[in-house]
Amino acid sequence: MQIKLLATDLDGTLLSSGKPVSEKNIAAAREAAKAGTIVTIATGRMYKAALPVAEALGLDVPIITYNGALIKSTSGKVYYRKFMDEEICRKVTDFCARRGWYLQTYSGDTLYYSDYNEFSRRYERSQKVSGENLGYEALREKVSEMYKMLIITDSPEVTQDWMAELTAEFGDAITLTQSAPDFIEIISPGVSKAAALQKLADIMGFDMRETMAIGDANNDLPLLKAAGFSVAMGNAADNIKAVTDAVTGNCVDDGWAQAVYKYILNK
Repeated sequence: MQIKLLATDLDGTLLSSGKPVSEKNIAAAREAAKAGTIVTIATGRMYKAALPVAEALGLDVPIITYNGALIKSTSGKVYYRKFMDEEICRKVTDFCARRGWYLQTYSGDTLYYSDYNEFSRRYERSQKVSGENLGYEALREKVSEMYKMLIITDSPEVTQDWMAELTAEFGDAITLTQSAPDFIEIISPGVSKAAALQKLADIMGFDMRETMAIGDANNDLPLLKAAGFSVAMGNAADNIKAVTDAVTGNCVDDGWAQAVYKYILNK
């Protein structure tokens, strides 16, 4: 069956750490588009951080951002958005403040920090965005149009412990996911890259069997499981590779382009 919609993760998939999209990946994306496949991005990044990558591909397509909370095209058309409950956002902020946990929030596609520190600086470098340091008290007032909240930890072990605490406190009032071992990403219940892919396929009149997904991280798992055909990057963990239909090369070796040529363009 022809692949009509390709959804790709960014970091560790289409992008190597801190680098722009490679020429090989750009060429593969454009060839796929010429062959009739819509190439879209599905990322945990904020829209303003994902937009330059989409623009580098030279395609005006809808992009899935904030782990599925916002679907918006490169030209600005909004296909879908889901904001977090404002009272839940305040409670999460208070929860983090009492424990001194570092917190980032994304209100109206603007980035805010509880503290400006090495976590903030590293994030800004990797995403090529800048945010505003508000402190916990002011963060409580910046809860309108909240797409996502992000806690950054010192280690994967701490991440798991804190996720357990959040789950015990908030249960199914929030959804937790991870795009990195030291990230705890908080989104609305029902929001995921997989749900966003389904919404986009429905809008465009595609069957899910006509979709393909490529990813490498835990927050890609629902997307990979939902797509009609799924590909794990060679640099993905074994639990990611275990659920996909195929495994391609590593990100640094343009494994993304390899997958497009093999499974979409049949080259």
